Amino acid sequence: MTVKITIIGLGKIGTSAGLALARHTDQVYRLGHDIHPEHARRAQKMAAIDKVVYNLPASVVDADIVLLTLPLDQIRETLEIISPDLKEGAVVMDTSPVKAAVSDWAATFLPPGRYYVGLTPVLNPLYLLGSEVGGEAGREDLFQNGLMGIVAPRGTSSAAIKLAADLTTLLGAQPLFMDMVEVDSLMAALHVIPQLLAAGLVSATVGQPGWLEGRKVAGAPFAQAGTPLVSSDTPEALGSAAMLSQEHVLRVLDRVVAYLQSFRAHIAAGEEGQLIEQLKTARSDREAWWEQRMQGQWEQPDMDMEKVTRAARSWFSIGRRQGD
Repeated sequence: MTVKITIIGLGKIGTSAGLALARHTDQVYRLGHDIHPEHARRAQKMAAIDKVVYNLPASVVDADIVLLTLPLDQIRETLEIISPDLKEGAVVMDTSPVKAAVSDWAATFLPPGRYYVGLTPVLNPLYLLGSEVGGEAGREDLFQNGLMGIVAPRGTSSAAIKLAADLTTLLGAQPLFMDMVEVDSLMAALHVIPQLLAAGLVSATVGQPGWLEGRKVAGAPFAQAGTPLVSSDTPEALGSAAMLSQEHVLRVLDRVVAYLQSFRAHIAAGEEGQLIEQLKTARSDREAWWEQRMQGQWEQPDMDMEKVTRAARSWFSIGRRQGD
């Protein structure tokens, strides 16, 4: 039996999903819709979809799966528009970084017998540093050797959850069943905060005294630090993610600020040795994560007690300075 899937939003993620499914056209028939008709036509030309449907409600009428690969700020309205035309048993999935809010919207708009399952793509490590955006950046192996976080509200049918897991496998990823609150908390730290930090650095430098000369000499560190602003969410989608995950974002943002304040305190006090130790720890942690991410090895290593002690001292120092 062929499963009909409608991909709404044919940017990098949606086009990549369609390209990955091209290997399974005996099992899947791919419909595509995008608010920009030229994006949909490009996806069809790339063989990422079998058919373009320009009318949004009509695109979901016969769909078994509706995959929303849209900016977060467009999902609520899209759900409201398509819900009356979903057939019974249809499963709506999304790839946004915020799940609790989308789940609430789905509960509001989806008729009985239609289901919501959230997907969180963890991409092929070969593309982690890529900054290309848009449908032309779609790659058939974008999900290969990656994971797909899967979350579902209580009461979701087991058939809907299995459909999400089967789709994940067809995309080339490994299903990872997660808790919705856990996903939102992690994405706040790993998706939203890096973009906010990039915005903070750019705002603190561009247009400030010295920028007329600074713009000429800014190099790789500045360019790389600002990349999330142009390679991830639109400002509207990022703003929505920050507000809809407010509790999680504020908690992580406070931790980041605490570390920056710790760096500042060491610099102000001339404590070069302490600053270097913190920087060494951060660099070591990043290198260890990068190696694990590249190899996909997630076995829990033996606990390094010296590292734990260092971390505890660092946190104590931060807390003490904040309390002063």
